[in-house]
Amino acid sequence: MKNEIHPQYFTAAKVVCACGNSFITGSTQQELHVEICYNCHPFYTGKQNLIDTSGTIDRFKKRSSKAAELKSKRITKKLAKA
Repeated sequence: MKNEIHPQYFTAAKVVCACGNSFITGSTQQELHVEICYNCHPFYTGKQNLIDTSGTIDRFKKRSSKAAELKSKRITKKLAKA
Protein backbone atom coordinates (compact mmCIF):
# COMPACT_ATOMS: atom_id res chain seq x y z
CA MET A 1 0.00 0.00 0.00
CA LYS A 2 1.16 3.51 -0.72
CA ASN A 3 1.70 5.88 2.17
CA GLU A 4 -0.32 9.08 2.72
CA ILE A 5 -3.03 8.46 0.08
CA HIS A 6 -5.64 6.81 2.26
CA PRO A 7 -8.20 8.84 4.25
CA GLN A 8 -8.11 8.84 8.02
CA TYR A 9 -10.24 6.04 9.49
CA PHE A 10 -12.24 6.72 12.66
CA THR A 11 -12.98 3.55 14.63
CA ALA A 12 -15.54 5.32 16.83
CA ALA A 13 -17.61 7.26 14.27
CA LYS A 14 -21.04 8.33 15.53
CA VAL A 15 -24.06 7.69 13.27
CA VAL A 16 -27.20 9.77 14.00
CA CYS A 17 -30.51 8.84 12.36
CA ALA A 18 -33.47 11.13 11.68
CA CYS A 19 -35.60 8.97 13.99
CA GLY A 20 -33.33 9.87 16.92
CA ASN A 21 -31.37 6.62 17.12
CA SER A 22 -27.58 6.82 17.28
CA PHE A 23 -24.84 4.20 17.30
CA ILE A 24 -21.07 3.87 16.92
CA THR A 25 -19.34 2.32 13.89
CA GLY A 26 -16.15 2.71 11.85
CA SER A 27 -15.98 5.26 9.03
CA THR A 28 -13.79 7.80 7.26
CA GLN A 29 -16.02 10.57 8.66
CA GLN A 30 -16.24 11.35 12.36
CA GLU A 31 -20.02 11.88 12.41
CA LEU A 32 -22.67 10.70 9.93
CA HIS A 33 -26.29 11.85 9.65
CA VAL A 34 -28.63 9.37 7.95
CA GLU A 35 -32.36 9.34 7.19
CA ILE A 36 -33.06 5.64 7.77
CA CYS A 37 -31.35 3.16 10.10
CA TYR A 38 -32.00 -0.38 11.35
CA ASN A 39 -34.31 1.03 14.03
CA CYS A 40 -36.79 2.63 11.60
CA HIS A 41 -36.25 0.74 8.28
CA PRO A 42 -39.40 -1.15 7.16
CA PHE A 43 -37.43 -4.34 6.42
CA TYR A 44 -36.25 -4.65 10.01
CA THR A 45 -39.34 -3.29 11.79
CA GLY A 46 -42.03 -4.95 9.64
CA LYS A 47 -43.91 -1.64 9.41
CA GLN A 48 -44.56 0.18 6.15
CA ASN A 49 -43.72 3.89 6.36
CA LEU A 50 -44.14 6.37 3.54
CA ILE A 51 -41.32 8.87 3.78
CA ASP A 52 -41.91 12.03 1.76
CA THR A 53 -39.03 14.34 2.47
CA SER A 54 -40.18 17.92 2.03
CA GLY A 55 -42.88 17.32 -0.59
CA THR A 56 -40.82 15.40 -3.15
CA ILE A 57 -43.90 13.79 -4.69
CA ASP A 58 -45.73 17.11 -4.96
CA ARG A 59 -42.73 18.74 -6.65
CA PHE A 60 -42.52 15.87 -9.15
CA LYS A 61 -46.24 16.14 -10.01
CA LYS A 62 -45.90 19.90 -10.43
CA ARG A 63 -42.92 19.53 -12.79
CA SER A 64 -44.58 16.80 -14.86
CA SER A 65 -47.80 18.83 -15.29
CA LYS A 66 -45.78 21.88 -16.34
CA ALA A 67 -43.82 19.77 -18.85
CA ALA A 68 -47.04 18.35 -20.33
CA GLU A 69 -48.46 21.86 -20.61
CA LEU A 70 -45.38 23.14 -22.44
CA LYS A 71 -45.42 20.13 -24.76
CA SER A 72 -49.06 20.74 -25.71
CA LYS A 73 -48.26 24.41 -26.41
CA ARG A 74 -45.38 23.39 -28.67
CA ILE A 75 -47.58 20.96 -30.60
CA THR A 76 -50.31 23.57 -31.16
CA LYS A 77 -47.66 26.08 -32.26
CA LYS A 78 -46.26 23.57 -34.82
CA LEU A 79 -49.74 22.83 -36.14
CA ALA A 80 -50.47 26.54 -36.50
CA LYS A 81 -47.30 27.00 -38.58
CA ALA A 82 -48.19 24.12 -40.89
